[in-house]
Amino acid sequence: MRHWKLWLGLIISALFLGIALYGLDLAHFWESLREANYWWLIPGIAIYFATVWARAWRWQSMLNHIAPVPLRVLFPIVVIGYMGNNVYPARAGEVLRSYVLRRNCGIAMSASLATVVLERLFDGLVMLLFVAITLPFAPLPDTFRALVLGFSALFILAMIGFIALATHPQRMSRLYTVAVDRFAPAVLRPHIHGLFDRFIIGLQSLRSPREMMIILATSTLIWLGETLKYWFVMHAFPFEVSFLVLMLMTAIVNLFTTIPSTPGYIGTFDAPGIAILTQFGVPHALAAGYTLVLHVALWLPVTLLGGWYMLRQSLSWRDMERAAALREQTAPATPEDTPTTQQVLP
Repeated sequence: MRHWKLWLGLIISALFLGIALYGLDLAHFWESLREANYWWLIPGIAIYFATVWARAWRWQSMLNHIAPVPLRVLFPIVVIGYMGNNVYPARAGEVLRSYVLRRNCGIAMSASLATVVLERLFDGLVMLLFVAITLPFAPLPDTFRALVLGFSALFILAMIGFIALATHPQRMSRLYTVAVDRFAPAVLRPHIHGLFDRFIIGLQSLRSPREMMIILATSTLIWLGETLKYWFVMHAFPFEVSFLVLMLMTAIVNLFTTIPSTPGYIGTFDAPGIAILTQFGVPHALAAGYTLVLHVALWLPVTLLGGWYMLRQSLSWRDMERAAALREQTAPATPEDTPTTQQVLP
């Protein structure tokens, strides 16, 4: 509780929840929850787990440059990672995923974390693609448009930087070496260089335009599948908006969940989701009821399955704490975990 990031997340979530609930008619809100047809959640949840399987396949293709890992091994690890994001602050599930992969398959965390960062970048690019397609038809406030432009600039700059790292590893290594040797303590330099080398390994998918297009196409299908879940859940409520509106909602809420918040993205998911729907004529109480049910349907099933996989793999909460700690300070590399520069930088 003393960690400043946790307090920051609580404050931001409280702020967004206040925005989401401001002026809410509680009587109509509870009525929308009572009258919803929850059978529509079943196909929505089934579609969602199909997208999780597709995410595991995408991760497998990114990891092939490091080591071949069967899909049946990766799927539980991906689910455990999403569970970690839902119950632990600061997206520690992403680190937990790499931690479990290292424990089960011996793949260096810094290399696999690079692939996880790539996943988030491609996800962000798809979200921006969805926004670009739907924003011309959306009567959104200027504040929303400014935030979207800000996210766009960040994702594009990050992608350019990672492509430069992947396509010119030797040149980037020389620049990085100069900076590390000038500013880092001598005792830490070999360790930092090892982390950089392993991180470069995880970016190798960016060296091939074909692989980049495959990852982008897979990411697009994944998020279209998630939007389809939004569409199924919508049918549980007495309103209807177009699939394009749900694409816009998918993009906006997932861009907003990159803002620090509590585990499970409380508030940062709900406020923008409700705002999108009300802009398209859905009553506030109905939009709030739908967004709450959608949020729970996205959070609960994968969290329960992740907890089950966690028990099967004999993982404890201490493992989650260790993974979270490794976000702040990566454990010293072992000799067999550290590739040489010649191996990484052909």
